[in-house]
Amino acid sequence: MTEGQRFQLGTVGALSLSVISSVSIVICNKALISTLGFTFATTLTSWHLLVTFCSLHVALWMKWFEHKPFDPRTVMGFGILNGSSIGLLNLSLGFNSVGFYQMTKLAIIPCTVLLETIFLRKKFSHNVQFSLAILLLGVGIATVTDLQLNVLGSILSLLAVVTTCVAQIMTNSIQKKFKVSSTQLLYQSCPYQAITLFIIGPFLDWLLTDKNVFAFSYTPRVLAFVILSCLISVSVNFSTFLVIGKTSPVTYQVLGHLKTCLVLAFGYVLLHDPFSWRNIFGIFVAVIGMVLYSYYCTLESQQKPSEAVAQHSQGKEGESDPLMGVENGTDGKSPAWSSNKDLRA
Repeated sequence: MTEGQRFQLGTVGALSLSVISSVSIVICNKALISTLGFTFATTLTSWHLLVTFCSLHVALWMKWFEHKPFDPRTVMGFGILNGSSIGLLNLSLGFNSVGFYQMTKLAIIPCTVLLETIFLRKKFSHNVQFSLAILLLGVGIATVTDLQLNVLGSILSLLAVVTTCVAQIMTNSIQKKFKVSSTQLLYQSCPYQAITLFIIGPFLDWLLTDKNVFAFSYTPRVLAFVILSCLISVSVNFSTFLVIGKTSPVTYQVLGHLKTCLVLAFGYVLLHDPFSWRNIFGIFVAVIGMVLYSYYCTLESQQKPSEAVAQHSQGKEGESDPLMGVENGTDGKSPAWSSNKDLRA
């Protein structure tokens, strides 16, 4: 098996793990919140991160991966930013209607594309942009209902979108810049994320629910679901870093909308949640967008190596024939073509 085939297999495995674990934890948390009345989402997330760190520490002790420390200020800033983005997303949901919150999630993709284009000089082809537009349209039709605006909610949503985009872009950039794996980055940043949410979590949950997480009645059934949620979260957190590291922040967001569609379909088929033809049509359009996005990204990723080989061979031809250089006024040297395109999304 070639290195390229191994990479593709690893990417498919990461995407599959992310989908399965994310849908599983949504189902578990839905039972925990809706059925058992445990509505402390931010505090629960801090427990998720704490269990993830402990699990990774055990894996490090068993030598399943190698600890690779790097710039501590970068790790701290990244961890705090990640934790803050989770808290802001929860606040956005609490201070806005469900429809406006869904619009906030949809805004993450175009915001990520904009930031990567401006600051990282990445190029997204018209085909990729078209497929993303179809995807967002479909998810919007399927999920967005009422749009009730308010000043505080809008500010929180804007902050949530920006911090989430920057955190996900940093996840990809840090792994490439410092040559660390997703496991190594997650292990080092987890404590800062957990501490950030552990400090602000109880306050945010009290602000949103008017209930005290420490005064809640923890029955054996509640504890069982909390433990199950924490165990599943290890896979969710690991697969998140893995997917962003192997692909890109935009691809991870596309995958997130696929999860949304799967959760909606699961709720309709197994839980008999209310469903309409609008939901079905929206999911259908979103799936078309996802298929087109996958097709165009795969096609463009295959074109890159062939273009690089062609440019390399052209350079060699130019150098081997000095007359070519004289005719073009380059003193026998072929022009240094540089491609600034990064069509991965």
